[in-house]
Amino acid sequence: MNTKRWKILNNKFRNKQSLSLRDQNSEFRIDQIIKALLENRGIKTKKEREEFLNPKLENVTPSSVSIDAKQLRKALKRIQRAVKNKEQIVIFGDYDVDGICGSAILWETLNALGAKVLPYIPHRIEEGYGLSIAAISKIKKQISKIGDARLIITVDNGIVANKAVEYANEQKIDVIITDHHVPPAGGSKKLPNAHAIVHTTKLCGAGVAWALAQEFKIQNSKFKIKEDKHLELVALATVADLVPLTGPNRTLLKFGLERIRTTKRVGLLELFAEAGIEQSSIDAYTIGHIIAPRLNAMGRIEHAMDSLRLLCTKDKARARKLAHLLGSTNRERQQITEETVLHAKSKVIHSTSSGQKSKVGNLLFIAHESYQQGVIGLVAGKLVEEFYRPSIVVSVGDKYSKASARSVAGFNIIEFIRSASEFLVDAGGHPMAAGFTVETEKLAVLQQTLEERASKLLNGELLTRTLRVDCELPLLIISEGLYDALQKLAPFGMKNPEPTFVARNVIIEDLKTVGNDGRHLKLKLNQELRIMNQGFDAIAFGMGERASEFHITDRVDIVYTIDEDRWNGNEKLQLKIKDLKKS
Repeated sequence: MNTKRWKILNNKFRNKQSLSLRDQNSEFRIDQIIKALLENRGIKTKKEREEFLNPKLENVTPSSVSIDAKQLRKALKRIQRAVKNKEQIVIFGDYDVDGICGSAILWETLNALGAKVLPYIPHRIEEGYGLSIAAISKIKKQISKIGDARLIITVDNGIVANKAVEYANEQKIDVIITDHHVPPAGGSKKLPNAHAIVHTTKLCGAGVAWALAQEFKIQNSKFKIKEDKHLELVALATVADLVPLTGPNRTLLKFGLERIRTTKRVGLLELFAEAGIEQSSIDAYTIGHIIAPRLNAMGRIEHAMDSLRLLCTKDKARARKLAHLLGSTNRERQQITEETVLHAKSKVIHSTSSGQKSKVGNLLFIAHESYQQGVIGLVAGKLVEEFYRPSIVVSVGDKYSKASARSVAGFNIIEFIRSASEFLVDAGGHPMAAGFTVETEKLAVLQQTLEERASKLLNGELLTRTLRVDCELPLLIISEGLYDALQKLAPFGMKNPEPTFVARNVIIEDLKTVGNDGRHLKLKLNQELRIMNQGFDAIAFGMGERASEFHITDRVDIVYTIDEDRWNGNEKLQLKIKDLKKS
């Protein structure tokens, strides 16, 4: 088991857990707790608190997310000309949820304005990630039957597609890049020679596409596009792509969740039905763990065009058929992922001298020819969860090998990978997740280089799993009023985590293991034995193996979040335990 370090972000309430109940009620006022939580998220002034608690959609503008105004004007002007002259436009999206949703947004917007526009999603295995010479050649061949493509608009890709853009220019095809990935080092000289680049790292890829579509609608008000039916797609992408839920991302997700809960988009409705989801209760967790994996599954092991078709279709029967296809493909993806994870974990443990988890190196670099490209990112994420090391998983090919990487907090994985760019064909991504292509014959030297550099760059502190705790909060303070106030900070996710607290000297009144093979630990906890009916049910997911460490009447310190348990029409507060140890 990995040792966890508890890092308390706000010490305002420290050492006040022993106060009398009367004093606690005055010291731990709800407004003071909320203020402390916001301070932990960098929100300190009255204006910042107001904007966070009451975000306004109209405040999300291209300028507010640092999209270059000159580039935006160039993009809009070129699209206007293409629409007016009936030029063939191709929306070129990525094969993940972000790219699919962004492609749907731009295709539906331009199609509604009478543009001659087609969506295109590359096949992960046959064409690879992003705009490429192979993909452009395929587009030219397919579209030649109906005319020549004159404009390609990328979605969630393109910022590193220098060679592909040069090829497009040679073919007299203009390229507009819309992307949010980290651009290569070296400034504008390293950027593709595109007609326009609409770029920001402050939104997900679909968010960038939405911002472009909004500006296009504003310029074309005569077309009378009234309701924004795309915020639900931005919400899906924002959660799925794990972008920070602060500022404009949080605003888009907050309003996007409201749209998802009332959407009439038949593809989503059928997907909700297939997954057994109650539409009115969809939240960020539902998107991240149930909806997004289904939309992603097609691009991982089949072709993502079917996910795009599901989002855009208006035919209920077709939507139902596609939803079931996505569901069954996701189940297949789960099986492949599980098998690959087991294989990769065994390689990690067996590669150490003693076969001990604690002896693994600072960087995990696992490669095998049996690994499917579509699941290696998921496998890398599972390795990080298990061993808490930056992890690179490689699908080895005959000539070229594809890799996905996931990182730990504080270690910029894309910057680290690009430090070995002399060995790479290409690389792209974010500080926490990235991917690259390497010639297979260079794989061994690349692994050696990265492992040597990781041994110097990664220290024990970075490789210690840290539980970030907002503040100390005794169980006696928990109430429905506090829970309701905490929900005003939602939606929770990257950079806006669910409020997490420490309670000390808590008494275990009951405990047992639950779930398949006793994987989870269920407890009854109370702050003081003398105060009856003040205890809380608590669940510690994945901690069933620790049951033997504790006994009834033990006093423990716990890290927890507050949840609402809904069962058979009843609602009551419960705790979710992140970690616990004897007091």
